Formats: sequence, structure tokens, C-alpha cells
Amino acid sequence: MATPSAQQSNALLAALQEQLLRLRVLIVDRQPNARNTLRTMLSTLGVTQVHGASSAWEALRQVAKHEFGVIFSDYVLEDGRDGQQLLEELRHRHLIPLSTVFMIVTAERGYQHVASVAELTPDDYLIKPFTAEQLQGRLARALFKKKIFASANAALEKGDWAAAVAACEAITATQPAHATEALRLQGETLNAVGRYGDAEAVFRRVLTDRPIPWARMGLAVALHARGASEEAETLLTELLRDCPEYLAAYDFLARLQEQRGDPITAQETLLEAGRIAPHNTQRQRLVGDVATRNGDLSQAEKAYQNALNRARGSSLASADDYANLSKVLIEKGNVSGAKQVIQDLKRERRGDKQAELASLVLESEVCRQEGDESGAQKRLDQALSLHDTLVAEGGPEATSRRLQVELAQVCLAQGRDETGSELMKRVAAVHHDDPATLSHIRLAFEKAGKEEAGQELLAQVSREIVDLNNRGVTAAQGGDLQASVELLIQAAERMPNLQFLVNASNAIFTLLDQKGWQEELALRGRRYLKLARERDPRSPKLFAAWEFYQRVGKKYGILVPPITAPDPDDV
Repeated sequence: MATPSAQQSNALLAALQEQLLRLRVLIVDRQPNARNTLRTMLSTLGVTQVHGASSAWEALRQVAKHEFGVIFSDYVLEDGRDGQQLLEELRHRHLIPLSTVFMIVTAERGYQHVASVAELTPDDYLIKPFTAEQLQGRLARALFKKKIFASANAALEKGDWAAAVAACEAITATQPAHATEALRLQGETLNAVGRYGDAEAVFRRVLTDRPIPWARMGLAVALHARGASEEAETLLTELLRDCPEYLAAYDFLARLQEQRGDPITAQETLLEAGRIAPHNTQRQRLVGDVATRNGDLSQAEKAYQNALNRARGSSLASADDYANLSKVLIEKGNVSGAKQVIQDLKRERRGDKQAELASLVLESEVCRQEGDESGAQKRLDQALSLHDTLVAEGGPEATSRRLQVELAQVCLAQGRDETGSELMKRVAAVHHDDPATLSHIRLAFEKAGKEEAGQELLAQVSREIVDLNNRGVTAAQGGDLQASVELLIQAAERMPNLQFLVNASNAIFTLLDQKGWQEELALRGRRYLKLARERDPRSPKLFAAWEFYQRVGKKYGILVPPITAPDPDDV
């Protein structure tokens, strides 16, 4: 990791001097002396607005109150947490903008491991012990790089993907020292918006010079999306042979392996990633899910317990983590262990309606396992009532899809087939393009001894989706845009899955493009896109639909806010 010379650092800092005077910095470290030492070093550079935090929790509180230009986080934080997890949480919750510099502070002996298994790459690392001059060099380089990428990052923050790609192309042409990083951002943006052919060309351009791991990964994503899944899997296998600690490749490879019908190998792939970096919450959940589908309950228990331990006390925590673990324990016959997990859920997430619903669902199943049919029915009644209340207050997504499937499975197990099937149908309609959710539904029917009913339900949902979609598309092709909008709105309201939400939005803005702006209808189209973003924030279909919304709005002089902005009042 090359460091700028003192002369280069001084030149960069001189150019950034005004920015340094306004810069607000957060230092996250358990040790007060370490925070004070870094604060003193920063003051010699003219940085005076320096805040300190002794824990990740305190850092999150500070970030909620202030916008920081730079965050320094020690790798080792309190209670087994680390700076990488803090970065994951900040990015996951969109608490820091792309313009914020995040630097991890770590000891020399731990740097290689920390850097190699980083799931979300920080802007730089400070290796302890470091001098004021080394700090100056790192900070100057990171701030200058943010300045170079400011236009690209601003475009991404606004959801203007075309402008982001154009900004990356400009950086590549005018800033040779940053060309490789610009190509990376350009390729990843092109993949994100579904321009896979263009993305493939960018990554192949990078790979003509050297086999950079992220370029091989990006190329695999583009190839898979274009239908070359076998070539993508081969590329990922070769990447992991050469770079066994490139963790993101394991997740994608496992997904491809399960899609081609090899869930056992997919589980082993995820386990290998978990052995390298055991602290990624989402991967532990994935391992648990795959192991459950494979019938490997011991591995599922271990993975779900790891996910629960890792997320506990953070915004990454979910009532589903407790439900997953408890459900596996019940299936293993460890009812007392399941009851303890349920008690932990009720105690640690008191006041959380999702947690209350999960507790009732799980307690109903525990009662059934213990032969208490009356208790099981009573808690199921309470769970169904609470579920209906949550849906009435917050819509179909007010409860997690996993919890809805678990509630439906308990209904099936207790002879309430109609209620359980209706719940399953609703989840299947909303998430019909998510293989993991559909597998979960199939497994739930199998465990209830109703495998054929489950297959028929999924087939029926598929037929209804195809029919509704075809009617709307046929109307549009026939030139009847008004009828197309009405049909697709009906479809989106009845089955608010990603496909229908995007189709309805596109139909709405096509009508507005040709017939003139109607504010109420435009707000409905925007609401559908926001719901689609909740389904899959990385969907290329979503990005393309949002760009169309922006173009139509611009035509009528309407300022279209970023997709991450708060919603106007729903129609």
C-alpha cells in the first residue's frame, strides 16, 4: 500500500485546506488515550471539529445527529464488534453519504487479514502505530479521491445512473491515476442498472491489463445476467482458486450452484466463506437457510445462532433471527431450547410488534409439540389477529415474508388449511421471482404433509400472474394506454410484486408522457417504485423504471427527487 510522499501530501492538503477547516471528524475507539492522540494529530492539520465515540452504539448515535466528513474507527470495538461491522451497519442503513471517508485503524500484524476479508471496503486503512505525517498522507489521499469522484457519487446519491456512468468515463479520461477505480464504479453501476453488455465490456477492458479480482467478479455477474451461467460459475471457481479470501464471490457462486440444482455444494461454498470470515450476519443467515432446505438441522442451528449473536444489539438484528433458531430447535426436538430463545426474543425486543407476532407463532408450535392443543389454538388466534392488525396499519409488508410463511405453516399444521393457504398465496404472489422464498413455501407445505397442495398453489399463482401481466401488456400494445394503466394498477394492488409494481409505474409514466402530467397519478407511480425498491433495491428493472420517471418528469419541468428521498403522501 503506497503512501504519498510528504511533498505530495503537503500539496494535496494545501489544496484541501479550506475543506479541512470545515471538516467534521468522528473517532471511534474504546481507548480514550487513543482518541485523544488522534485528535491532537488532527488539530495540527487544522481539523478542529472532532467528536469521539467509545463504542459502535455511540458512533451510531453521533452519526444520527451530525454529518461527518471523515470517520476513523479502530478495528476492535466493544463486545466483540469491529470497525468492519460498524461500516456494514452505516452503509446498510444509509446513515453516511458516499462523500464520507471511512478509515479503519488496525495493527500491522492484523492488517492483511482485516483487508483481505473486508466485506465492505473502507476508503483506507491506518496501520498502528502511525505518525502525524502518515496520518496526513492517508487523509490527504482519501479526501482528494473523494473530490475526484464527487460528481459520480453525487449522481449515484440522486439515482441518476446515466450521469454516474458519464462521470466515471470523464474520470477515466482525465485522471489516469484514478482510472482503474473509475472503471470499477462504472462497471458496477452498469451491472446494477441492467446494462450487462456494457458492463462486460468495461470489466474485460480492465482484465486485459491484469486479473483484478473485482473485475473478474463483475464480469461473472454480467455473464450470468446474459444467460451464460456456466461460464460465470467457471470464472468464479477460478477466481476463488486464485484469491480464496475474495468473499463476495462465494455468495454469488453458491447462488449459481443452488440455481442449477446442487444445494449441497452451495452449502459447502457458503461454509467455506464462513470459515474465512465468520462475522458476516447475512451470510450466516444464508448458510442457515440452505442447510434447512438440505435437512442439515445441526448446521442450520449453528448458523442461525451465529447470525443471532452477531446481529444482537445492532440495527441488523431481526425477530426473524430468533424465529429461525427457535424453529430449527423445535424440529430437532429441543423444545426447551426453543422456549429459551422465545423468552430471549420477548425480553430483548420488548415493544416490537414483529417480535410479539414471532413469539405467538413460535409459542403456538411449542404448545402443539407439548400436546397442549388448546394453548396452541389460543396463541394462533392471537397471532392471526395481530398479523391482521399489522397489515391494516402498514400494508402487506408490515410483517416479514419469512414470518408470514411460518404463520401459514402453523395454520396448516393445526388444520386451518384455508387460512394458511391464503397467507402462502399472498407471499408467493408478492415474491414469485425469489427462488429462496418459493423454496421456503414448498418446504412448509411438505412439512405439513401437503406437498401436492403447495405445488398446485404455486402453479395457480404463476398462472394468475402471467394472465394479469399479459392483459395489461396486450392493452398497451393495442394503443389503449388508459386500459393498460387500469389493468396494471389492479395487478399491482392485488399482487404487489416487483414485476407488477414496475410494469404499473412504467404504464403510468408512459401515459403521462403522451397525455400530460397528472400529479395524483404520478404520485401513485412513484409509490409503486418505492414499494418495488423495498422488494429488491438492486433490481435493474427498478433502476430503468426510475430513469424513465426522471425523464418524463424533466419533460414537464418536474423535479424528481432521489429514490432514497422520503415519500410524498400516498395516493
